[in-house]
Amino acid sequence: MKYLVVLGDGMADEPIAEIGGATPLSYANTPVMDALAKKSEVGLAHTIPEGMKPGSDTANLAVLGYDPKQYYTGRSPLEALSIGVPMKDTDIAIRCNIVTVSDDDLPYEKKTIIDHSSGEISTEDAAVLLEAIQKEMNDEIYQYYVGTSYRHLTIWAKGEVVELTPPHDILGKVIGDYLPQDEKLRGMMKRSYNILNEHPINVERAKKGLNKANSIWFWGAGTRPALDSFEGKYGKQGAMISAVDLLKGIAVGAEMTNIDVDGADGTLETNWEGKADAAVKALLEDGKDFVYIHMEAPDEMGHQGSLERKIKAIEYLDARVLATVVKRLDESGEDYRLLLMPDHPTPIACRTHTSDAVPYLLYDSREDLQKEQCYNEFDAKKSGIVVEQGYTLMSKLLER
Repeated sequence: MKYLVVLGDGMADEPIAEIGGATPLSYANTPVMDALAKKSEVGLAHTIPEGMKPGSDTANLAVLGYDPKQYYTGRSPLEALSIGVPMKDTDIAIRCNIVTVSDDDLPYEKKTIIDHSSGEISTEDAAVLLEAIQKEMNDEIYQYYVGTSYRHLTIWAKGEVVELTPPHDILGKVIGDYLPQDEKLRGMMKRSYNILNEHPINVERAKKGLNKANSIWFWGAGTRPALDSFEGKYGKQGAMISAVDLLKGIAVGAEMTNIDVDGADGTLETNWEGKADAAVKALLEDGKDFVYIHMEAPDEMGHQGSLERKIKAIEYLDARVLATVVKRLDESGEDYRLLLMPDHPTPIACRTHTSDAVPYLLYDSREDLQKEQCYNEFDAKKSGIVVEQGYTLMSKLLER
């Protein structure tokens, strides 16, 4: 028996008048998802525990079967694991986004945050910009590390977990009220604008009509993580396929294998087929029992507020990942169980995460439940099945 999760990050949404009250998931052309739904259990799952913020960190921990209330110590420490940054028990890890703030003559506090991802900047360009930050701002207390695309990391020696606002929560807003209370962190963010705004890379980006990557933004502070081994916890050898340092870090902490796919970058132009091929190979050739395929694009499109591109991301997931995985596993004759779901909603209307329950689909190749349903938020709610503690879905998938 083989097991896999296909995770469309932020795929769930709310009814949108522009498409007749449908959601992107119910509106998208998803024949593979809907065919599976007719043979599967479809329901709703709460992945964000009450009182916790709706992030991909807590939600993906839950989907992987780790109770966030027990295991969560912050987002950035998980990313530190992926990057390979050694953390002392007294260190604090902080996510360091490279963002776009308004390029105007206003004081830094009065600028507006335009883009949390600097137009999905390439890792290559971002690394050059972060090198400029490192040269000016690295010291014995604060160290900057290159991650992926706009997502980078700061280690604060003997720091403290302070309240910080995710940049994707305040898109289009004046930043003054959302800057860190800590004067040093606030000062470094202000200083970064002076370093980056007229950097040659940003001069060229402006000429091309691209968003400048002109400020760092701190958020997601946390302490060194401690996850149990996935194999020790569930008795399955697991692998992670993701372009995102957060998910790779969770995999490192859980002692799962990280599978890197060329061209996988977390955008709409990611290597969808490559991820599907890698998952099938891991399961059928490399002896893995379990694979987690994480697709970031629906979440990014939600943050961008792009309805058309979010629908396209969902359709790509269906046609270019799910179709391949299902076809090749069926052809192999191997029995398998598949869990399809988002980690959290990222509604177009608010462009950030919410804590609403998400639709899940649990398929077993040995069964045909003969249901008259599709895979979307409406049919999931109509089923009447609600999993109150999302982290228990993993045990359900693995029949434990």
